[in-house]
Amino acid sequence: MSTPQVFNAGPPIGVGGSHPTVTLVEASTFCLSDQLGDIHPGTAQGLFFRDARVLSRWELRVDGQRAEQLTVLTPEAFAARFVLRMPPRPGLADSTLLIVRRRMIGEGMKEMISIHNLGREDTAVSLSLHVDADFADLFAVKDGRGHPGGAETSVSGHELHIADHTDPGRGLIVSGTGEPIVAPGALNWRAVVPARGQWQTRVLAEPVIAHRRVPLACDEGSPGHRMRAWRETATDLSSTDPGLAHILRHTESDLGALRIEDGGDGLSAYVAAGAPWFMTLFGRDSLLTSWMSLLLDRDLAVGTLRQLAKLQGTTVDPLTEEEPGRIMHEMRRGPAGHQILGGNVYYGSVDATPLFVMLLGECRRWGAEEQVVRELLPAADAALSWIDHFGDADHDGLVEYHRKTDRGLANQGWKDSFDGINDAEGQVAQAPIALCEVQGYVYAARMARAEIAEADGETMLAERLRQQAAEGKRLFTEAFWMPERGWFAVALDRDKRQMDALTSNIAHLLWTGIVDDEHAAEIVRRLADPDMDCGFGLRTLSASMGAFNPMSYHNGSVWPHDTAIAVAGLMRYRRIPGAIALAERLSEGLMDAALAFDGRPPELFCGFDRDQFHSPVPYPTSCSPQAWASAAPLLLVRSMLGLDVDVPRGRLELSPKLPQRWGRLMLTDLRLGQHTLSIEAEGEAMKVHGLPQDWTLID
Repeated sequence: MSTPQVFNAGPPIGVGGSHPTVTLVEASTFCLSDQLGDIHPGTAQGLFFRDARVLSRWELRVDGQRAEQLTVLTPEAFAARFVLRMPPRPGLADSTLLIVRRRMIGEGMKEMISIHNLGREDTAVSLSLHVDADFADLFAVKDGRGHPGGAETSVSGHELHIADHTDPGRGLIVSGTGEPIVAPGALNWRAVVPARGQWQTRVLAEPVIAHRRVPLACDEGSPGHRMRAWRETATDLSSTDPGLAHILRHTESDLGALRIEDGGDGLSAYVAAGAPWFMTLFGRDSLLTSWMSLLLDRDLAVGTLRQLAKLQGTTVDPLTEEEPGRIMHEMRRGPAGHQILGGNVYYGSVDATPLFVMLLGECRRWGAEEQVVRELLPAADAALSWIDHFGDADHDGLVEYHRKTDRGLANQGWKDSFDGINDAEGQVAQAPIALCEVQGYVYAARMARAEIAEADGETMLAERLRQQAAEGKRLFTEAFWMPERGWFAVALDRDKRQMDALTSNIAHLLWTGIVDDEHAAEIVRRLADPDMDCGFGLRTLSASMGAFNPMSYHNGSVWPHDTAIAVAGLMRYRRIPGAIALAERLSEGLMDAALAFDGRPPELFCGFDRDQFHSPVPYPTSCSPQAWASAAPLLLVRSMLGLDVDVPRGRLELSPKLPQRWGRLMLTDLRLGQHTLSIEAEGEAMKVHGLPQDWTLID
C-alpha cells in the first residue's frame, strides 16, 4: 500500500483529457471546462468550492446534440462567454442557431444560456443540461482517484438537489428560470425561439455547506464589484507597447481574481497560489507573489502576512510538521485535508519562515502602517527563533530540512519534487538537506529585522542580527562555494557533501544580497551560458548536468517566477559587467514566452532551446493562472525600472534600464505610505510626479 503524499509535491495530472481546458478562478472557487463550456465526467474538470468538486458533470445538449465551438471570450479571470452554434441541418450549408453561454463564478456558478434564432422562421428547440456532482476532494481529483462516497439526487420543484453520501451536510442545488422540467441528473426545457429573436434561461449552481445554501453574491459582493473596487486602489500600469500592455492587463485581472478576502477591511485580503490545484493559502507561493506584487498592491502583502501569522506554528506535531514559529506550507479545507495533511494546515516548508520576515521588512519600506508592522513583529521574531533552533537542528549555522514522517514532503524548498535536488551527475540528495537559496533568505531576513530594530532604537538587537547575518554569510560561502566550478552548490546533503549541479537556485542568492562581488561576477557568467538561458527564460537546471531534461518539472524547465527573481538579482548586482545585459535578455525572452501564452505566463513551460522550437513548448500539466507566474511581469518591471523604496526615510531610487521594445511605461497612482506618485519611464529616461518635497530621489 502506497503512503499518501502531501498535496503540493511534483506535477499533477492533466485536467482536460483530450479536451482543451478553460480555467476560471475567483478567490477559492475555480472551474475547469472544455471550450464549449461543458464539464465532462471521468476527467479532472469540474466546479471546485472550498477544496471539493461540487460539479463533476455539466453538459449542454440542444436537440440532443453537442454544439460547435465558434470562440471563447474571457474578459475577466472569473467570467467567460462560450460562443457556439448548432451544427447545420442536413442539406444546409449554414446554421441559423447561435448559442451563447455566459458564465460567472463566485461562491458557486451562474450561467446565462441564450439561443439566438438568425433564421426567418420560428424554431422549436429542446434543451438539456446534464448535471452531476461527486464531491471529490481536491487531492483525489488531482491524483486521478475517484470519490468513494457518491451522491444522492432529488427533485424539488424547479430545483435539482444533490447531496454527498459521506457528508449529508454538503451538497449542491441547481435551479433554472424558464420553468425547466427537472429530473434526476438533468434540467430540460422546450422552447420556441422566434425568427430573428432569442430565448434565454439563467441557471444557478449553489453549494450547500453544513445544510445551508451558499448563495452566489450579487451587487457589492459580486466578483465584478470586488474587482472594480480593488482596481480603484491598485496601481495602474500601462505601456505604449501593445504586447507588454496585454501582459500587464492579464496580470492585474489574474491577481485580482486570486485574492481571497478575510475580514472585509481591505488589509486582510491574501493571495491564493493559483489554479487549478492551489486555490488556497500557500506559505512560500503567497509570500513570493506578494513581494512581486508590491508594485501593484502593497495591501495584498500585508493581508498575506496577517493570515500566515494567525496560522504560525505554536507546538511540535510530527504529523503536520508544525513547530513553534514555523510558517505554514499549505492550508486545505476539503473533506480529505486531515487524511492527507494530518490536519487542515501542513508546515513542511523550509523557506516560508525566512521569507515571512523578508516580506515584513519590505512592506515596511513600501509604507505599511507602523501599527501593522508592530502587530506582526512578534511573528517575525518567532520565525527567527525557529530558524535558530528548529531550522538549524545540528547547530552548524546552516538551515536544513528533513521530513518528520513518511507522509511529509521529501523536498521542502520550492523545487519540491522527489528528484528536484541532485548533483552534477544526477544523483538525488539525501536528507537532511541544506539548500543554497534558503541560506540567502535567512541572511536577508536577519538584515531586514535588523533594519526595523535600528529604526526603533534597538541598536543592540540590530547589531546582533547583523553579526548573525555576517557569520551566516561566511559559513555559507565556505560550505557552498566551489572555486573549481565557479558557482555555489545547490545544496549540502546529509554528509555535508556539495551537490554540485548548476541550477537557477544560485540566482536567488543574488536577489538576497548574500553574494560577494567576486563570486557574483562568476555567477553572472554562468547564468548567461546558453546551457542556462534557453531564450525564453532561465532553465531550472543547466543543460550540461546529468539530470537535465527540458520536459522535467524541476530539472530543465523554465518557471517564470524563477526567471523574474533572477532578473531582480542581476539588477541588484548591476555593477557587475554583463548583469544588466543578461537581465534585459532574460526579461525579453520571458515576455516573448508570455505573449506566446496569450499574455498569461503559465506556472512553467519546457526548457527547450529557442533555436530548436521558435515558440515555448507548454508543460502538459502546468497550472494557469498561477499566482507567482502571474506576478512575474511585475517584478520584471520593477527590476528594470531600478525601483527601490524606503518610505520611512523618504527615499525613492529609480534608475531605469528598460528594453527599447517596452516603449513608454507608465505607473499611475503608486501608493507609497500616505503618498501617491506617478512614474513615466522610457529607456533610461524618467519622470516622477507627486514626489513629496522632503523626499530624496536617487538615480
